[in-house]
Amino acid sequence: MGTNNYDHKFDFLIGKVFTRRNVCLQFPRRDRSMKEKAKDTRIKSLVSEVATGRQAELIEDMIATALCFGKDKTGLGDLKLYSRSLREMRYAASVFQKYEGIRKVAVFGSARTSPDAEEYKLAREFARRMVEFEWMVITGGGEGIMGAAQEGAGAEQSFGLNIRLPFEQRANEWIEGDKKLINFRYFFTRKLNFVKETHAFALFPGGFGTHDEGCEVLTLIQTGKSPIVPIVLLDRPNGHYWETWRRFVVNDLLDQKLISPSDLNLFKVTHDIEAAIAEVLQFYRNFHSYRWVQDRMVIRINHPLTTKAIEKLNAEFKALLVSDCIVQSGALPEEVDDTHLAHFHRLVLVPHRRDFGTMRLLIDAINRAATATKKALPTEGSAPRGV
Repeated sequence: MGTNNYDHKFDFLIGKVFTRRNVCLQFPRRDRSMKEKAKDTRIKSLVSEVATGRQAELIEDMIATALCFGKDKTGLGDLKLYSRSLREMRYAASVFQKYEGIRKVAVFGSARTSPDAEEYKLAREFARRMVEFEWMVITGGGEGIMGAAQEGAGAEQSFGLNIRLPFEQRANEWIEGDKKLINFRYFFTRKLNFVKETHAFALFPGGFGTHDEGCEVLTLIQTGKSPIVPIVLLDRPNGHYWETWRRFVVNDLLDQKLISPSDLNLFKVTHDIEAAIAEVLQFYRNFHSYRWVQDRMVIRINHPLTTKAIEKLNAEFKALLVSDCIVQSGALPEEVDDTHLAHFHRLVLVPHRRDFGTMRLLIDAINRAATATKKALPTEGSAPRGV
């Protein structure tokens, strides 16, 4: 399957608190005393035993930041929080790292759904089918919809991101004991891994937790803090759960101008497994990933587009562009560190960074566009996501 989008996602998360290119925290000049320079030397010496280059620089920054907690006399409660959080993130990263070349879909839904419910069977079949397309499945590791998806995918092709709760959230039998079951103490570290490691989201009917996870993902994408990925809201045939939710979004949020019309492009409601699977797979038909180089959006694609296809994109998405036009190119000089992505073709543009719903439509158009080796792809399924 295609290469993982890990580096790309990490650049976006938590408002670029953790980035590959930017140092998280730089010390003011007044802190650059001789003693601190000597301390930096000791840190460098220690880190040199385990890392080199840019990786070493970032580890040095983390150690220096940790030492500042002591200087700041940070309380024990806060120190426990920071220490446990970092340990959780490190362990989770070590688990996912072994599978970074495989795309993954996260499945959200109620832990209370019974095995005889139609929604349970739907989630199980959806996960089974995604595995057939060489995807892996990530769930919250609990019962209900999560257990259904885990059952459909099988432990070998799935991850469980379990949360420690006083009730309701023990690991399901399908992932219990597997090395890819990760137990989290904190919701925020768990959510970080859901977003960081996932290439698509499938939401089934659920309670507060499902809405929390779904709205978190929508907010991150809508604000550009997380890359655009497919979000599918799947319900049983003739079910009204997501239809009711969508009516609220349209009749209340959109009608009161609390969201923009293009935000409806960020998700798709469906009752059909085939449509849900197609929504996910078509997103990566030619599109691979994207990153930002200052104000420029650099979209990586598998196959170059024809000249006419580029002209059509410029005409169709003229309103999205701040200046210039969409151009095709190779890797930019600023991408020198992304050597594993150098072989992809690029589309470069300067868009308005407030309209990620229209950027989603642009990605759909790119996937349908004629390439240098293929004819134009069919337009089925090109309706806005929220319709």
